[in-house]
Amino acid sequence: MKTSTFFLFLIVLLASLISIGNKFPLEEKKDIIIVFKKQATHISTSHLKNKNEKGRYVFNLAKNIADNGQQKIILEIEKYGLDYTSYFLVNSISVKSANENFIQRISKFEEVDYVMDDPWIKMEDPIRINTNDYSRTEWGLEKIGVDKVWEMGITGAGAVIGGQDTGYDWRHPALQGNYRGWDGTQAVHDYHWHDAIHDYSPLHGTQENPCGLDVQEPCDDNRHGTHTMGSMIGRTEEIGVAPAAQWMACRNMERGYGRPSTYIECFEWFLAPTDLNGQNPNPDLSPHVINNSWGCPEMEGCTPDNFKFMEQAINRLKAAGVVVVVSAGNGGINGCGTVGAPPAIFENSFSVGASDIEDTLAFFSSKGPVLADGSWRMKPNVTAPGVQVRSCIPNGDYAIFSGTSMAGPHVAGVVALMISANPELAGEVEQIETILERTAVPINSHTNICGETGLDNIPNHIFGWGRIDALAAVKTAQVQAYDFNDENLFVFPNPSKGHFTFLVPGQAGPFNIRIWDASGRLLRIEEKNNLHDSFKLDLSHLSGGVYFYELRESDVVYKGKILKL
Repeated sequence: MKTSTFFLFLIVLLASLISIGNKFPLEEKKDIIIVFKKQATHISTSHLKNKNEKGRYVFNLAKNIADNGQQKIILEIEKYGLDYTSYFLVNSISVKSANENFIQRISKFEEVDYVMDDPWIKMEDPIRINTNDYSRTEWGLEKIGVDKVWEMGITGAGAVIGGQDTGYDWRHPALQGNYRGWDGTQAVHDYHWHDAIHDYSPLHGTQENPCGLDVQEPCDDNRHGTHTMGSMIGRTEEIGVAPAAQWMACRNMERGYGRPSTYIECFEWFLAPTDLNGQNPNPDLSPHVINNSWGCPEMEGCTPDNFKFMEQAINRLKAAGVVVVVSAGNGGINGCGTVGAPPAIFENSFSVGASDIEDTLAFFSSKGPVLADGSWRMKPNVTAPGVQVRSCIPNGDYAIFSGTSMAGPHVAGVVALMISANPELAGEVEQIETILERTAVPINSHTNICGETGLDNIPNHIFGWGRIDALAAVKTAQVQAYDFNDENLFVFPNPSKGHFTFLVPGQAGPFNIRIWDASGRLLRIEEKNNLHDSFKLDLSHLSGGVYFYELRESDVVYKGKILKL
């Protein structure tokens, strides 16, 4: 073959290959999470004495299950030469750049429950509101009575708050003094900071993150995280609810883009913080409360088919004695049923809506009931200041943001104040949440509120139990020992498998008691002529979950929450 003919042949062949390539592109690869069937489910820590014991118990149980059940799948992943990360909080493994052949093969393993996508998506940005009605920069703290709590000498000392967000500017004057890794002279970041961002999000046009990847000290590449932390513990210019509390943190978003694997990595680290090399986990160093001003919508990979992935993480943290505070979301302009994304939708997430200076629900604040999982669950739990909130941002600056992202930190800060007021409450998540709910200022919109009417309809799908009251919560926490109920009313055992006893010293009556489920549906009405010290209620026919009661005796009304196992 002549040289010219040969080159012509190559040109034709190359053109043909390009044409074929255009018709049949290279096999698509995607990041996935493999979730195992065997999980540390139905964990009970009620028999344990304190938060440290609960944390160790949950850590050891979950870690042993993962260590003993992942090896076979790990060998298969390594055979394909894929990068992966193993998790134990939820027994799972994230895998990068998996092709369809691998996904189909791994899905057939007996140990595997399901395989889910692990895509990137952008978080909700703060809402822009132009108004001159918020001249008092600390209006939110004053509104919930934080200034009066400070007058009692309670400012959060002894409590530790965790935050997972876009990162944090730990050198900001409002934050540095409270950072748990700072001793006043130097910083040690082991056990106080973790970066779950190991890759650049492909949704960005550039791979130039201002912080970088796997950073070894707290850094914020967006401003959002620093702002939320300032509302929790900011010690300058009176921006923080608990200015004497300490903080620790995990970055779960890359310039505002997160994914299921980064969220779960942070949750796992909060259960058992590690050194900067990810080694030597220590559950004794977990925070008392975690603020989560983010959500995982369906487009981000959190779908009804895998909701349990993140829900299991929340359940285990609660069992470990950690309060998980979550912003309800900014989809309220679309009406009812807009609390629709994990982790805000879950029973064991303490979800927070946003209210304004007039105790009106912010127009953007997401509303219940929870429709995404078919539960019709009552959400949010409470509301908190979330409109025109002033806090710190990187480089020593301050800014005013609005959103449920700003409301959640107020609640996390109040949790710190409660634990500071009564250290015995540390690790008692159900009691802390009940106090927050029962001391909230009841609010009703006086109109049809997502399927409910009436001035007495508390809780509801708009405000939950109402707007938080830091002063009332702290005062209740001070006198709270081991069981929280109305004054002179005791309910035991609580939780129970079905039989609850309501005890009122002395005789009372006539009375009626009503029981609602978590979605607000009235399930039962009992009426009695007299209450001789106690009344027994059999709820064994109901499925497990949280239920609400109201016992009305003459002009006295007792309200509370019971847990059916």
